[in-house]
Amino acid sequence: MGMSRTAVVTGGASGLGRASAERLARDGVDVVTLDIAAGADIIADVRDPAAVGAAAQRTGPVDILVNSAGIVGPNKPLWEITDEEWAVTFAVSVQGTFNLCRAFVPGMRERGWGRIVNFASMAGKDGNPNLSAYSAAKGAVIALTKSLGKELATSGVLVNAVAPAVIETPMNAQTSPEVLAHLTSLIPMHRLGRAEEVAELVAWLASGKCSFSTGAVYDISGGRATY
Repeated sequence: MGMSRTAVVTGGASGLGRASAERLARDGVDVVTLDIAAGADIIADVRDPAAVGAAAQRTGPVDILVNSAGIVGPNKPLWEITDEEWAVTFAVSVQGTFNLCRAFVPGMRERGWGRIVNFASMAGKDGNPNLSAYSAAKGAVIALTKSLGKELATSGVLVNAVAPAVIETPMNAQTSPEVLAHLTSLIPMHRLGRAEEVAELVAWLASGKCSFSTGAVYDISGGRATY
């Protein structure tokens, strides 16, 4: 590999972001975590384009971008969702992913190498009941990944998404027990995933070993995948 790679991981203070950051660091990657929570290397809100631009100035050239910042959003039927609940779910997952990609893609293109890993979800393919904002936002992340992957296909910059089923993370600790039980029942392995299992897939997608995949969506779902 020669020079060590640099990565930015959003949502890197906890959950899947943190697990991904730790796993990349074990591969010798210099990792910068970006989060609104204390403990991140850069405290910034992915929803804010100016804050993201400033963060990109601070980090300098970045080879790997992992967009893991996300929120579950409202856990209720669609017709009960408020404007604000819908908007904030999209702002973090979709606008956030867009803001980070827009900030870091030009530098990756210039250098002719980059890896972007976007966090989608099984919800973005299947649609989880009472999680329509989350499901719709993750569906948007999947489509964004496919478009950007095609745009960058000959540039040396690869863009892929991971679609986990339910994983044991602090974020899902907030999900109601009934919903968690339902989502676990959909997984043929009959268990939740572990953050380090997802991080292993992220590490491969972020590496030079991944060389002929772009615009793809990788399921990590204990067998739940529908397409």
